[in-house]
This record gives sequence, structure tokens and C-alpha cells, in this order.
Amino acid sequence: MNSDSVAMTDLCEKMHKPETVCIFGTGDFGRSLGLRLLQSGYNVVYGSRDPKNSLLLPKGSKVMTHAAAACEAFVVFVAVQREHYGFLSSLASDLEGKVLVDVSNNLKRGLYPESNAEYLSRLVPGATVVKAFNTISAWALQSGGLDANRQVLLCGDRSDAKQQLMDIAQSLGFTALDRGSLRVAAELEDLPLQLFPLWRLPLNIAICLTAFIFFYALTRDVIYERVTNGKDIAFRIMISLANKAFPIVSLVMLALCYLPGALAGFLQLYNGTKYRRFPDWLDRWMLCRKQLGLLALAFGFLHVLYTLVIPIRYYVRYRINVYTISLVKDNKTYEFDNMAAWRYDSYYSMGILGFGLFVLLGITSLPSVSNSLNWREFSFVQSKLGYVTLLLCTAHTFLYGWDRFLKPSSYRWWMPPAYMLSLVVPCVVLILKLILITPCVDSKVTRIRQGWERQGKTSANNIDTKTNQPLMA
Repeated sequence: MNSDSVAMTDLCEKMHKPETVCIFGTGDFGRSLGLRLLQSGYNVVYGSRDPKNSLLLPKGSKVMTHAAAACEAFVVFVAVQREHYGFLSSLASDLEGKVLVDVSNNLKRGLYPESNAEYLSRLVPGATVVKAFNTISAWALQSGGLDANRQVLLCGDRSDAKQQLMDIAQSLGFTALDRGSLRVAAELEDLPLQLFPLWRLPLNIAICLTAFIFFYALTRDVIYERVTNGKDIAFRIMISLANKAFPIVSLVMLALCYLPGALAGFLQLYNGTKYRRFPDWLDRWMLCRKQLGLLALAFGFLHVLYTLVIPIRYYVRYRINVYTISLVKDNKTYEFDNMAAWRYDSYYSMGILGFGLFVLLGITSLPSVSNSLNWREFSFVQSKLGYVTLLLCTAHTFLYGWDRFLKPSSYRWWMPPAYMLSLVVPCVVLILKLILITPCVDSKVTRIRQGWERQGKTSANNIDTKTNQPLMA
């Protein structure tokens, strides 16, 4: 280093203040981060190309040139996009020994051959680069960090630099998680680009189920009437067919929430141990059960709303008027059917109780509610009450169909009524659960889940089928 560089380094050391943080960049994120740091007791200095025109910065912060700002702090947040990193090369001597925090993200994956953090490390080799805060939005910084935005993921090659960032994150009210070396930066930069990763499979299932049931009902009801009787009842698409598809999808998806748990129990029985890995498809299925349940609840809400408008529909009022007038003309009375009264009251009762418990399941899945429950309480609601919900909703569907499955006229073009299709998966789940809760089977599953292993299968079951390596208990 020449004499000028030595002098600048000495000046920087004299001006350094432990509680001062520097931010390069005066955009939305830089301003929000500065405001949060100020509220947490830090001194904040901004580095800007044009300090005189930076008028929107938080009150209490200072703004100066990049070189002067770099001398004020040991930790420097680089809150600018990668394409603007060029100016940092000229500040290499000022940033030597500093901790540079890369908070940038890209517009799409694979935009550059290396991560932004690794590129920054090459530009300023004398500094220690840490990737952090890129998964936190400006809005989360301003609002105080909601439950889904409290975690700061970071990575870097020096543990002391990462510890400094972890301390800053915790002082701002966030939790910090060390993800490893700087090589992980590319993975962290891809995280904000993911769109509902845990919702993709449930959404695809919901879309496919809805499309299948809707077109099945369309073929069986509307198209069949048009072809065989020449009637145009296409108007039923808007309410009637939708109100057939939504409850069916809701019931099937609710059953799909509990089917993987039942399958896991039978796999453990078959393996004779709990230490053998489940197949990847079952692991993935079990991880998205919450999303499946919430989507099922959403379809249940749609079913309730569509059902509430049925009495005010023109078609329904027309049919009631026509039937009433026909009774008057024929001088007939509408006799009370005690069996029908029991059936319809039971049908509505099962639906109301099932939907009420369904809502309870959705409420307890919210983080703010589930965090207030211990594991036994949460398991009781989500498991035991969940199966009761499935049983009530299945009974509701059985009562809706009643004895129509016995009538040949119900099988149009040899196609069974749509409600019968919705009963397949729930009935399978309930039968599997009934087997699992029988005393002889339940005691064996409980022993396995407590660590017992079947003799003769222990050695085989403690081997990972993918790597052929032993699994740790």
C-alpha cells in the first residue's frame, strides 16, 4: 500500500464507531433498513453518489460520499443492484477489512454465472462479504416483521463476520439462521424468486380436481340433457355445476390431508420400525398437508356461499311456483314425509357441524393460534377432531345422495352421480384409520413410534435405500 492508502486507512480507523452502520444505496430497501436500524439504537450513515439530492432519508441519519461513509462504519450494507457494483472497485482500499453485506436479488434464476455475493467478493477482495437480509422485504422492515418474515438467512466464509450480522438481525427483532459458506449465496438469492413453493402441489391438485369434476358434471347433466332430451339447461353451469364441484373438491382434499398419515402408519407396521425413511413422494405429500387443508376449507366456504343463494335463484323460485300451481290445479295437497324430514335435517346438521369443525381446523393452523397450543392440544385438534370433521362431511354427502345410487336413472351414460366419486377417497381414509385404531394394531404402532423395532428387520430397516448407508436412530 502507498502512503496515501496508509493515511486513509489510519483516518478510517480513527473515525470508526462500533455502533455505526453504513448503507450504500438510498432506495426503498436502504431507507427502510436505515429507519429500522435507527429505531434499534444504531447510528446510520448513507453513502450516495449525490449526497445533496438525498432528501428522503430517515431523520437522524447522515449522508455523504461513498468513500467518506465507508470510513464511518465497519459493517457496510450494499443495497444496490448488481449492475451498479462497478463503483465499488474504486473503493477497494476504503473497504479493506470491512464487512460487506450483500442484500441484492436477481429478476430471474440463472441470470449470472455466479452469485451476486461471490461477484462482490471478487470486486473487493480485501473485504469480507456476507450474504444476508435479501429474503427480508422493505415492507417487513417498516412493519416490524410479521411471523412469515422474521427469519434472516445469511452465509459467508468468516464466522466472526456472520456473528456480527446475526447480532444486528437480532437487535432488529429478527431471528438469524447461518446457512454456511458464501457458496450458498446463489441458493439464498433464488429463494425470493420462488412463488408459493409449498402451495404448488396442492394448487395443482385443486385445479385438476375442479376441472375434472366440473366437466364430469357438465357432461352428465347439461350435455346429456341436450343430446337425449333436447333441453338447454346450460344456465345451470353458473350455480348448480359450480356448487357440485366445490364441495366434492373440498371433501376429497380434506381426505387427502389425512391419507398420507394413514399410509405412513401402515408403512411403519410393514417395516417394523420408525427409523426407515418414507418414500420421497410421501414426504412431499405430508409436508403440504396444511396447504391442502386450507384450500379444502376455501372450497368449503365457496360451497356454503353458493348454497345460501339457492333460495333466491330464478330457476328455483320458478320451479316452486310451477309445482305449487300444479297442486292447486289438481286439487292435491303436499303430504308431510317424516322420513324426508329426518333425512334433510340430518343432512343439514352434518353439514353445519362438519363445516364448523372445518373452520376450527383452519383457525388452529394459523401461526398466531398454533403457537399458543402445546403439542398435545394441537395434535388433538388437527388429528382427532380432523377425523371427526372428515366423518361428518362424509356423512353429509351420504345423506345428500341417500338412495339415489339404487336408481338406474341416476346412471346417465353409465356415469355414476358426481357425489359418489367424492366418497371414494374419504371412505378409504376412514377405513384405514378404523384399522389403525383397533386395539391390536394401535398398540403395535404406538410401540414402533416409541422406538421398538421388529427383530430380523432391524438391520435391513436401518439402511437408507438411496445411499445404502446406515440410518442413525
